Amino acid sequence: MKYTTATGRNITKVLIANRGEIACRVMRTAKKLGVQTVAVYSEADRNSMHVDMADEAYSIGPAPSQQSYLSMEKIIQVAKTSAAQAIHPGCGFLSENMEFAELCKQEGIIFIGPPPSAIRDMGIKSTSKSIMAAAGVPVVEGYHGEDQSDQCLKEHARRIGYPVMIKAVRGGGGKGMRIVRSEQEFQEQLESARREAKKSFNDDAMLIEKFVDTPRHVEVQVFGDHHGNAVYLFERDCSVQRRHQKIIEEAPAPGIKSEVRKKLGEAAVRAAKAVNYVGAGTVEFIMDSKHNFCFMEMNTRLQVEHPVTEMITGTDLVEWQLRIAAGEKIPLSQEEITLQGHAFEARIYAEDPSNNFMPVAGPLVHLSTPRADPSTRIETGVRQGDEVSVHYDPMIAKLVVWAADRQAALTKLRYSLRQYNINSLHFRLAVEED
Repeated sequence: MKYTTATGRNITKVLIANRGEIACRVMRTAKKLGVQTVAVYSEADRNSMHVDMADEAYSIGPAPSQQSYLSMEKIIQVAKTSAAQAIHPGCGFLSENMEFAELCKQEGIIFIGPPPSAIRDMGIKSTSKSIMAAAGVPVVEGYHGEDQSDQCLKEHARRIGYPVMIKAVRGGGGKGMRIVRSEQEFQEQLESARREAKKSFNDDAMLIEKFVDTPRHVEVQVFGDHHGNAVYLFERDCSVQRRHQKIIEEAPAPGIKSEVRKKLGEAAVRAAKAVNYVGAGTVEFIMDSKHNFCFMEMNTRLQVEHPVTEMITGTDLVEWQLRIAAGEKIPLSQEEITLQGHAFEARIYAEDPSNNFMPVAGPLVHLSTPRADPSTRIETGVRQGDEVSVHYDPMIAKLVVWAADRQAALTKLRYSLRQYNINSLHFRLAVEED
């Protein structure tokens, strides 16, 4: 199948600039649509599942991601060599890299994601908060100013009222983030957050926000197109986390009334339109016990947990990405997007439960999973006999289940997790249940 872009170009071949389960996920939809796929791989991934799935595969360097999956020049070169018209960045790696999106544009390659300006504006937390406030999206009370002196930050923390959250302006994945419960510990936590932010992002600028006790992490899936349209596909609850990393995600968020759901969705669409958003994005909110919500950040890519949204809306969001990147309008209007049933996703990690769930690597000696069916999805990038590399994220798969209501879906999740068996010389399956 050919997709003609707004400029009259076709997408008949797509390069997936990623690895593991997300690369396999994108390839499945591309194959379904008759679009050829191009894989890139590091030396550590030479025999991996995503390489075998692709129509073509190219080596892009040594195992460390800086020399392979994060090498923009190598990936662009492969796109040119293979004559791929488009690049899908997956999630992680270069998916939210403004420079990479800009480079694709300069080289005449379609970047399957939002415009570089949206990535830039949403990638800097202080900028995104200002844009959201101007668009009428509720934001967490805080300080996002340029004065980064210790005294200024401390005064704003006092004004906001403890407990507060110190966050790296360019942060992500919980890096450069500290909860401060009293003024006495502020200085120590500020210095610690700055050090981590400098190491992780090469930028130690901080913002201060009111910390919400017992918060819920609720995020809304949005989509925009090149024609100025934007829709929401309801929300996900991602509150079950460890070390600021999500473990269990579900859709829709439990216990939320329809009027709150509508307000959440409409706020997310305002957020997307404020930055002329195109493609798949997620607007993240923090919600208190009374269901008041405030904008936290926007992820300018497809999320790891997108399958739960697909399950409750009967959509294929990767197909939507490909169609929209080719210049088509969003396939459904807001009124046509309906919510049915309940879905859970459990992330399957290569971790050692006996060592504080620290990531581990090693060969997969035995792997058996639940049987896939229309209401059970196994999103994976590994097979029995594969090696889990020390160089990449420890998440190796996702188990996604759907049922008519939340309780039935939770029962199905528990049952399916018991059917999931991994044996290795070096690690065991680590899963947590709600």
